[in-house]
Amino acid sequence: MDFKLRIRDILDFPKKGIIFKDITTLLKDPTAFREVINAFYENLKNERIDKVIGIESRGFIFGAALAYKLKAGFVPIRKKGKLPGETISVNYDLEYGTDQIEIHIDALQKGERVILIDDLIATGGTALAAIELINKMEPEIIEILFLIDLTFLGGSQRIKELGYKVFSICNYEDEE
Repeated sequence: MDFKLRIRDILDFPKKGIIFKDITTLLKDPTAFREVINAFYENLKNERIDKVIGIESRGFIFGAALAYKLKAGFVPIRKKGKLPGETISVNYDLEYGTDQIEIHIDALQKGERVILIDDLIATGGTALAAIELINKMEPEIIEILFLIDLTFLGGSQRIKELGYKVFSICNYEDEE
């Protein structure tokens, strides 16, 4: 299945000059959504995964479905102030300013085998912050997964340079 045909481009969103990759058109297609989850699963089916960690918010969609299929737990990484209970957090830089993400302090255990998932990787800022956050808890990160990789922005390459395995389904080599 050519998943790119089910991802809609929205010009000038959220600001002028940006081509937004809208996955809602893929998500509403039950066959395409199922095939995306199956593609992630096929990549990992021979691995023992204890937890799937999803980045807010679209990482939750893919992460929860994949966790179910892998018979693993699901752990959310959220923006500051969204999780009840005790959390740990990291700050990271955005294009204009900073942001903060958090995880529950008891979400992961040392040595657990985990994967991280989100819908899209661009420059890698959020994913790199999530990796930093996860590593504070000392699990073993098996792989980082994305539906969409905007490879021309270098985010996945930055993650690979840190020694992590990256898997993506739709790679965009330029602003298509």
